[in-house]
Amino acid sequence: MNPVAQILAPERILVDLEVSSREDLFAAIGDLFARQHSLGAGKIAEALLTRERLGSTGLGMGIAIPHQRIKGLKTPLGAFVRTAAPIEFAALDGQPVRLFFIMLAPEQATEGHLCLLAELAQMFSDKVLREALYVAPDAAAVFALFDDWSLHAAGERSAAV
Repeated sequence: MNPVAQILAPERILVDLEVSSREDLFAAIGDLFARQHSLGAGKIAEALLTRERLGSTGLGMGIAIPHQRIKGLKTPLGAFVRTAAPIEFAALDGQPVRLFFIMLAPEQATEGHLCLLAELAQMFSDKVLREALYVAPDAAAVFALFDDWSLHAAGERSAAV
């Protein structure tokens, strides 16, 4: 299992979520983490919005990786959202975003947090993975894509395309 799959779980994957703004997205993510991990929904949503004000986490190609350090969190947590329609997110390429990997890290996170972000950037640079995430039918299928992904496999798939 790759490091990203280790912080993700099928119950933290939302497929075709109906939201129209990043505020709506972050409110839904706050609710998700509040239900599953006893974290304050408003606290999570506001923390993610605060991070976005520093600069967009929209990478381009319809992808964003919102992330923030959270006081009191013991281990990193991830969630994946595919929105029903793209939303404006001030991405680097100016295009709206539909695929989001949200990562919460402990307040004192160090190198591990940065390694996870780097792994996510590598994953999302894989065109085959991105296309599969757009059409995966449910949370289990999305989780399997993350769980099965590796840099070696990405190189093999890219060579075949």
